Amino acid sequence: MVKNEANPALKIIPLGGLHEIGKNTCVFEYDDEIILLDAGLAFPTEAMHGVNIVLPDTTYLRENRHKIKGMIVTHGHEDHIGGIAFHLKQFDIPVIYGPRLALAMLEGKLEEAGVRDRTELRTVLPRDVVRIGKTFFVEYIRNTHSIADSFTVAIHTPLGVVIHTGDFKIDHTPVDGEKFDLQRLAEHGEKGVLCLLSDSTNAEVPGFTPSERSVYPNLDRVFSQATGRLFVTTFASSVHRINMILDLAKRHNRVVTVVGRSMLNLIAHARNLGYIKCEDSLFQPLHTIRGLPDQNVLILTTGSQGETMAAMTRIANKEHPHIKIREGDTVVFSANPIPGNTIAVVNTIDKLMMQGAKVVYGRDKGVHVSGHGCQEEQKLMIALTRPKFFVPFHGEHRMLVKHAETAQSMGIPAENMIIIQNGDVIELTEHSIRVAGKVPSGIELVDTTSSGMVSSKVLQERQRMASEGLVTIAAAIDWNGKLLAKPEIHIQGVVTSIERSLLLKWVQQRIEEILSVRWSEFVTGSEANDIDWGGLQGTLEKELARSLRRELQCQPSLTLLMQIPDEPPEPAVKVSDGRRRRTRSTAVAS
Repeated sequence: MVKNEANPALKIIPLGGLHEIGKNTCVFEYDDEIILLDAGLAFPTEAMHGVNIVLPDTTYLRENRHKIKGMIVTHGHEDHIGGIAFHLKQFDIPVIYGPRLALAMLEGKLEEAGVRDRTELRTVLPRDVVRIGKTFFVEYIRNTHSIADSFTVAIHTPLGVVIHTGDFKIDHTPVDGEKFDLQRLAEHGEKGVLCLLSDSTNAEVPGFTPSERSVYPNLDRVFSQATGRLFVTTFASSVHRINMILDLAKRHNRVVTVVGRSMLNLIAHARNLGYIKCEDSLFQPLHTIRGLPDQNVLILTTGSQGETMAAMTRIANKEHPHIKIREGDTVVFSANPIPGNTIAVVNTIDKLMMQGAKVVYGRDKGVHVSGHGCQEEQKLMIALTRPKFFVPFHGEHRMLVKHAETAQSMGIPAENMIIIQNGDVIELTEHSIRVAGKVPSGIELVDTTSSGMVSSKVLQERQRMASEGLVTIAAAIDWNGKLLAKPEIHIQGVVTSIERSLLLKWVQQRIEEILSVRWSEFVTGSEANDIDWGGLQGTLEKELARSLRRELQCQPSLTLLMQIPDEPPEPAVKVSDGRRRRTRSTAVAS
């Protein structure tokens, strides 16, 4: 890309959140300065064995870390802040601006990850304007979403104002009374908005998204009909929903036990900041509710998306150490499955029902509404901001296409909008918008049990073990390239009709053949211990894997455990009478 030094273009580079739901991460770059907008995570698919978290590829940020001046956080959902702690382990972010609730949640994550000292956290209020670097002035505009303290941002650049909606819907009766600042959007539209980047999640859905308050009477009805224990699971970050659930618990004379670490953390932060207001006596620890009548108990849990380790999933799988489903329990799923989680959620529901629970779920029950605006709200956003250029953001491909169609129906010319993918470099000037290149845009996989990244090679090995099985071969080889004993073989998860004794005999013959033909390749010198054992092991593994694929008609993962004697044979030296004798070599530590 050629930079015009007199009037550089604004570059907008999404690293996540396009053609997908999750890991929302966006780069704004002007001249030699970069600011980040959000840094989220996504959850693994079933094929990502042992992976806990999916992050966007941050190669571009690591290579340009010297340009990073700060970050804007729009709200506290995991798909917008969940990746920040991981990124701070790879590069510093001088300052992070964001709402009080989001930064309270983020601070705990950073301290736990040991990276709190890698950045400065600064909270913002509605209509605050913050300066980041020489170039960017960012204004926070209150919006409404499924979490409290959520914002749209107006990014003032030398070329004009770019508005990024963040996640939004237009709720005229928000639970916390904090209404969308539509007036400020209209003021920007009156002055002129260069480009609008807008949430596309519900672009396929006509009409308006119902208010969060519309859930209250439906939950109230479920509470009044429940005669036994009541379980409610929802997104841990849905502060408004949790507020209503706690209010209904008090109204129906139920004490509340909270199960799930993320739910406990969120409620603690929200209460400290005043977003959740209730008496301490409403909450009771798990061990105290056992002596209470079932009709006076509410258990609020994580696991609305069927996450493997979440509380509700463990309860459904009969794996929770303290909670078992009983006949007469009512379980409410106050959330709809996000794309990719449907199978996990319905499996959880089935297991709960088979244990005797009445499960309330589904759109027709009215116990959940989306936090994202539908077509009419997207139209209103465009009408208020009146952007010159338009880019649909945050959504899968069909959603982006539909949102672009909606924008065109609102009068934005097709040539003034683009549909992009993660890694595309938008080059924006006062008079044009185009895709001017691409940066790395894959994924980074995290195994939180080991606090390490999972490479593509490791993931492929895990997938192969899961689908084709594992073969382990142990072979002891002497310093002359001979087997010291019969090899051992262990087979796990491999479907084969070959008897183990025959397979073991075949493996022994194959190893002996390879050693006989190729041993000389690994003798690297005249000394007895000049053997390239690493090269030999690699060759044996490669040849045995190829042969096993042919014999077993599948591709199991192969592990070769090669054993060699601790010391090489003693070399022979000449003595004065012409005879040879053996002498022991002595290892010298350097």
